[in-house]
Amino acid sequence: MKRDKRLLLHGWGGSDYPHWQAWLAGELAKAYGTVSFPLIQHPHFPHLNRWKKEVKAYLADFRPHTVICHSLANTLWFHLCNEGEIEPVEKLILVAPPRLDCEIETIKSFFPVEAPKNLFAKSATLVVSTNDPYMPLEEAWRLQEALGIPMKVIENAGHINAESGYGEWPWILEYLQTGMICSEEEGVNR
Repeated sequence: MKRDKRLLLHGWGGSDYPHWQAWLAGELAKAYGTVSFPLIQHPHFPHLNRWKKEVKAYLADFRPHTVICHSLANTLWFHLCNEGEIEPVEKLILVAPPRLDCEIETIKSFFPVEAPKNLFAKSATLVVSTNDPYMPLEEAWRLQEALGIPMKVIENAGHINAESGYGEWPWILEYLQTGMICSEEEGVNR
């Protein structure tokens, strides 16, 4: 496994155990990888400006090669990209982003957001589910087209979180090791 620095950014409510991001952070650390999995302030009541400020500081201090976003962290990343004030990373993995015009009251400061023209990453991959309650598949295809990046679609994976059975998630670890987006057993890509 390449020894790059990986930053995991959680979504609304955090991604503590048994979420796949907590599992992944542990697996990366077990292999002596350099990983940062910070708890962004007020995860249950997030505010865009606070989160942007905090994550900009993480990016500047940690200087990751790879960023792995889940849920609301994708929306945050889009805002950072649209501002254009961050350094590019080698690899970006966007897992289960919500709709760009989500209307949930608690996270309203994050929306709407435009799909960025520049993701500030040398390579990027979008990972979605066929039945994510926060992102209909048709909208995911439109986002993928707007971003111009490969997309992995997982059948019936919900929001790709602990509630939908994504605690231990071998695919994400394998993808970080090999760069292979799709296996025979899981999902399709385009």
